[in-house]
Amino acid sequence: MSARRWSGILAAIVLVVAVFAMPAGRTPVLRGIGRALVVDEPLEAADVIVLPKWAGAAGAIDAADLVHNGTASRVALLPEAPQTAEEELIRRGIPHLDQNADLVRLLRSLGVADVEVIPDRAAGTEAEGRVLRSWFTEHQFRSIVVVSSPDHSRRVRRVLRRSMRGYPAKLMIRSARFSSFDPDRWWMTREGARTEIVELEKLLLDLVLHPLS
Repeated sequence: MSARRWSGILAAIVLVVAVFAMPAGRTPVLRGIGRALVVDEPLEAADVIVLPKWAGAAGAIDAADLVHNGTASRVALLPEAPQTAEEELIRRGIPHLDQNADLVRLLRSLGVADVEVIPDRAAGTEAEGRVLRSWFTEHQFRSIVVVSSPDHSRRVRRVLRRSMRGYPAKLMIRSARFSSFDPDRWWMTREGARTEIVELEKLLLDLVLHPLS
């Protein structure tokens, strides 16, 4: 049986146990499962704040707030690879919604003057780790803050720590404060439950494939 299949089974078992736990203890268990996805580390002054495109507007708000409180003056957007439909629209020369450009405009509207887009795009978390390692090395950064959605933050930290192994820099993860995912109430909405199931499965798969990360 594949590791992905095992991770799905483990995620299902964890959630079934939580849902059918004794009523008096259900809420703390469910909160614990939600919090298992989340990392939000203490921050200090950094050379750059990285905003992955998937962190969206919630991540942009946090990145801007970090600039205004003096954590760093520079924000770098990590773009995603274009979707097939986007590539076709570009080929046809048809104007279309560019979410990467929208996030850059949003950051500037939030008062961030120093915004840049990382040249290489990444499709998937593992690819993001490789792109960021190369970009950090090129610029010789020694301290980096990565803003993540809360549900993705623990897995992002695991992947980035693997990709940056041996690189002399401090990596700090910030969970976006205004994300729609609430680890303390995720089971109360369909979207929250879906996010929890998907991200828990991915985290468990990462643990199975990289137990020493």
